[in-house]
Parts: sequence; structure tokens; C-alpha cells
Amino acid sequence: MGPARENQTAERVILIGVDDRLEELAELVRSAGGQVVGCVVQRLERPVPATYIGTGKAKEARALAFELDADLVVVDDELTPAQARNLEELLELPVIDRTQLILDIFAQRARTKEGKLQVELAQLTYQLTRLAGAGAALSRLGGGIGTRGPGETKLETDRRRIRRRIAMIRRQLEDVRRTRAVQRAGRRRTGLPVIALVGYTNAGKSTLMNALTRAGVLAENRLFATLDPTVRRLTLAPGRDALLIDTVGFLRKLPHQLVAAFRATLEEVQEADVLVHVVDASQPDAEEQMAAVEAVLDELGALGKPMVIALNKLDAVPDPEGVRELARNMPAAVAISAKTGVGLDRLRLLLATLVEELEGRPPG
Repeated sequence: MGPARENQTAERVILIGVDDRLEELAELVRSAGGQVVGCVVQRLERPVPATYIGTGKAKEARALAFELDADLVVVDDELTPAQARNLEELLELPVIDRTQLILDIFAQRARTKEGKLQVELAQLTYQLTRLAGAGAALSRLGGGIGTRGPGETKLETDRRRIRRRIAMIRRQLEDVRRTRAVQRAGRRRTGLPVIALVGYTNAGKSTLMNALTRAGVLAENRLFATLDPTVRRLTLAPGRDALLIDTVGFLRKLPHQLVAAFRATLEEVQEADVLVHVVDASQPDAEEQMAAVEAVLDELGALGKPMVIALNKLDAVPDPEGVRELARNMPAAVAISAKTGVGLDRLRLLLATLVEELEGRPPG
């Protein structure tokens, strides 16, 4: 593909989408270790059933990929097996979709045994439907984005072995679920209410947890820095403590395989007494991100739980007063900066009030 490159490690990636919003996909590619070298957009109400984009636009993408010496094409939706196969033939390049990309990032981020098992289950479940006529993306001998399991191992491609592995992982995750249920029962016996932080990936949940509890939880400015739940004790008011749980971040078009595989983790959200929906108020599409989080909460049956909305990153918005005004006009919302501590006392007060209402006491 194009002239040979020396000492080039990052895969050169072309993005393809059916609307203009490819910034998040580009960020995902960078998170996976790739380098975005070009984008192709064909505005369509819905993708073309056979090839995702039209054949003319695909030929244009192929010419661009050759010109830019691309290694890989990433598409901003989940492709059907036929779409992936047909697109690879048209582009003469490996093609992966948004789901494979997100699963690849999760595989790189997984640190605990539980996290690795959950990611591998999601990857194998996705793969199983796509092995017939698997294209160049899965069979790349040198590995790369979309071919890696947890711990940089190459993903299995044999159907029978995949089925056996899925069955084994599900048994192990059942043990994990039982263990988590026992841990939750233990937390219940403390009599402390449980508050779960939820939100879009990179909204600042771990930073907020550190600010509220001085927990020392890893807080990084990158997508999906947290995969495994962390529990810390939180003081809401004198004599009033709670348990605070930091959870995995959500995303638009979050692969359903991930939601299913991370059930043991996401049950922490289902079992919480109160949710704090952390929103990155500095994002221009913050409302869409909120809607994406609410869609996942709805899927989990947790949308009706008592919730405080924390409009975070007040330190990074051009109009902080506008965000404060927005919070004042929303039920149970507060403008905060987890980084500087602004608004955290108000957040504690809101949470203490919610918890006291839940317990049937008048707010103190």
C-alpha cells in the first residue's frame, strides 16, 4: 500500500462515517494507538445496506487511502458481516467498525482478572457472528487495532474454540457476580447508603471521587480510564457517611456486547441508592452525551433512581455563570469543578438531602 515507511509504528487510519461528527471516533482511534490521517463522509439518512457507503464514495475513499498510505479503515457504526466484507473488497484495505474499536480500547485498559474476562467475552461474542468469511481486519498476521484481546494476546478465530471459551468465561463471571453480590450484602449491613457515579467516558468521575473522598483513584484525561468499580467511604455531613462507587464510563453507540459482558460491574449501578450523573459541561455536545448515558441507565433499569446531575469542569467552560444558571433551572443539579473543588459542598448537601429523604427523615 503506497511507498514503504520506515520506523512507523502507529497504524495510519482513515475514518468513514455517514454524518459530520467524527471527532469522537478520531479520539477513540488515538486512544487505541492509531493515527488518523484522513476522513471520508457521505451524508446519508441511513447507511447503504450492502456497503455502508455508496460504491462511488468507497472508490473515493480507496484513492484517498492510497494517497495517504493508510493501513486501516475505521467506520463510525457497527457493520453487518456483509457490509464489512464488501467494504474491504471495495477499499482493498482492512476495515473495522466502531464496536471493534471500542472493544480493542477496553482490552488495552483492562487490568483486573474480572475486567479482562468481561472484555474478552464481549470481543468473542462479537466475533462469533463474523467468522464466516472473516476479512482482512481479523486475519492481520501482525496484529493491530481490532485484533487484540486483553493483555495484547491475539484474538481467537476458531469457532469451536471461541464457543468453549465463551462458556468458560460465563461460568467464571457467574462466580464474579456471586462474589459481588456477597460484597454488596456486606456493604448493606454497614447501613450506609450507596451512591454511584455514572457518566459519559472522561466526564471526570474519578477526579470527582478523589476530590470527594481523597481516595487516590487513578484519574486520567483519556477515554475509559476506569473499567473496574472502586468503592470509597464518603462523608456527606457530620455523622452522615455513605459509600461512593466509581463506574465505567458510557458512550454513544455503546456496543450492546459490552453492556451484556459488564453486567457484573453495571449491577453496582442497579443496586445503588442514589446516582450522581457527572456531565462534562465543557463539551459542545454535552446534552447528547447526557442522553447517551440516560439510554444506558434505561437499559439497566436504573433511570428512575434518585439522581443528582453534576455539571462538571466549570473551570474549563467559557461561560461558568451560564452553566450555574442551567444548574439552577434543573431539578437536583449543581455546577461543579472536581479539579478546583468549586461546588462540591453544594453537591454534598444535595446528596445528604436525597439520602435523608430516602430514609424517611426530614432534611437536617
